[in-house]
Amino acid sequence: MFNNKKTTYFITGGGTGGHIYPAVAVIDELKNQGIDNEDIYYLGNKKNLEYEIASKNGYNFLSYSAKGMPRKLSFEFISWAFGLFVSCLRAMMYVFEYKPSVIFATGGYVCAPILFCALFLKIPYVLHDCDIHPGIVTRFFARNAKSVSLAFEGAKKYIKSKNIQINGNPIRQEFKTISKKQARAELSLKDAFTILIMGGSLGARTINNSSFKILKEFANKEGYEILWQTGKKNFDEVTRKILDEFEELPDNLVLQPYFEKMYLALLSSDLVISRAGSLSLSEICASGLGAILIPYPYAAANHQKKNAQSFVDNKMALMLEDKDCNNDSLYEMVLNLINDKKLLSDLAYNAYKCAKTDAAVNIAGEIKKATKQ
Repeated sequence: MFNNKKTTYFITGGGTGGHIYPAVAVIDELKNQGIDNEDIYYLGNKKNLEYEIASKNGYNFLSYSAKGMPRKLSFEFISWAFGLFVSCLRAMMYVFEYKPSVIFATGGYVCAPILFCALFLKIPYVLHDCDIHPGIVTRFFARNAKSVSLAFEGAKKYIKSKNIQINGNPIRQEFKTISKKQARAELSLKDAFTILIMGGSLGARTINNSSFKILKEFANKEGYEILWQTGKKNFDEVTRKILDEFEELPDNLVLQPYFEKMYLALLSSDLVISRAGSLSLSEICASGLGAILIPYPYAAANHQKKNAQSFVDNKMALMLEDKDCNNDSLYEMVLNLINDKKLLSDLAYNAYKCAKTDAAVNIAGEIKKATKQ
């Protein structure tokens, strides 16, 4: 639409780390390829996690108040529709002020306002969807996208596009450049069997509540380290329960609301307990980890269960349903994997074989290509 000589990139995706970190990985790759940071703008909601992450990375951030769509027709839906209209107007203002050459979207409701603008003003855009069941935003806008990148082959059947690529999820370069030894040194960990407990960027109450027996059995035990990401909402509660039990944090426990450098925690570990968000799965593969997956049961279209089942079918992980997850069942699975080193090794090997580490490079190429079409 715009004939300006300067190439400007709009990047959007938010709500959870699963949408945000693939966008960050692509931004990093664009910068590696010589694109100036001042020519890249991240669009999202300043009340969401994307604003915090974008700010820490020094990105230009443009905000509008996008919210998730209610599933039923109601007053709330009417309010949402009006809010979407206002957000589209705000996005339109950004378009005319900064004149984007291309838009890249990784999914989530925050993408919708700027993608509606792209359709209306005929601005080229590229999409990436990280789940085996693509989200509604990706499905809606895919037909007119210059290119659609998918993390999983199984997602292809849901997408109508003439240019679909199966890339895997974009991940940080550090997964390819940092060794386990280096990662452990940065986290001041001993060279010991390391268990990582995590529930995504927002935390997971079921995983947190079911992990206390693991801690009790391995706390201060020689040969073991425990990394525990509680999520920001649950950090105080988990900390209080641990202190009630131990009076002080065990020496071999690293307790964090969120690991800013998640790649260090993953690369340091031998076994991970995790939700089954697609970005987490991609990073687990890149780290070559054995995993116990506990899919979030209320994810849209039950996509986490589908993600986890795919890993189980390909002997890349074990799965424990959220409704069956408790202190005893989770500890038993962990203990079985510790005692069955061959099974743990096989899971890790099969996961690593499926790692796709060039997704960010491939997607950056599609974005740059779209600016020339």
